Amino acid sequence: MKYTPRLPKSNVNVTPTSMLGEFFVLTLSLLGIVIVIYMLLGFAVDLIVPRISIDLETKMSKLFIRSVDAQEVDSEWGTYVQSLVENLQKRCTKLPYPFKVHVRKSSLVNALALPGGHIIVFTGLLDKVTSENELAFVFAHEMGHYAHRDHLRGVGRAFVFITISTFLFGTDSNISQMLAHALNITELSFSRKQETRADEFALELLNCAYGNVAGATDFFEKIPKEQDPGKFGHYFASHPENLKRITDFNNVIRDRGFKLAGKKPLPKIVQ
Repeated sequence: MKYTPRLPKSNVNVTPTSMLGEFFVLTLSLLGIVIVIYMLLGFAVDLIVPRISIDLETKMSKLFIRSVDAQEVDSEWGTYVQSLVENLQKRCTKLPYPFKVHVRKSSLVNALALPGGHIIVFTGLLDKVTSENELAFVFAHEMGHYAHRDHLRGVGRAFVFITISTFLFGTDSNISQMLAHALNITELSFSRKQETRADEFALELLNCAYGNVAGATDFFEKIPKEQDPGKFGHYFASHPENLKRITDFNNVIRDRGFKLAGKKPLPKIVQ
């Protein structure tokens, strides 16, 4: 028999399909697995958060507060806002937190709730308020997040996302560093549903403290007059739309019979 050289019918070292096609299939499969894991861990966070003790939460807060303390502004504002929050808690809430307010110098018009009762307020927001009632509402809103433990849910989900990215891409990859940057305290946000619940809590707290809800909508009514949404975009990135929010406030105020008169001015030392 005469030998005729020829290639084998199949080659285990060469795939019969496109390498580019296999790459997309593998990438999409991996992405699907990551999404499923993230959703499952997210549900786990929602189940665990209500069971986290205040003591454990206080220990967790040390992860966030070190950098905050280093940038805190020591001023008349700091003493005043700390006293304001303590009075709100003493008179009208039973929240089990020893609240600590940190004033940070920044143009951001924002305030944040971090684990352990630490509230961050930026001087950009303080420069905009014109009455104590208006400022009290902002802090009461943040305290509303503590009442519903929203702050732990936001932090927990962020940690889940970063843990997954670190596992997949490593701690030194650009992707992991980018996601870690997203955990920065100035970027934590809540859902619109959480924000609405915190608003309702704040209205109740304001009415308890002052016998009225004067100033509750003042901060939000200023926004259209600014004609520069960029200045307030950070604060409203995850908050209900401004005009809808004011309408919702007015509906709650009317339905619950809250009074609107009786604003208390800011002390001269911080004006």
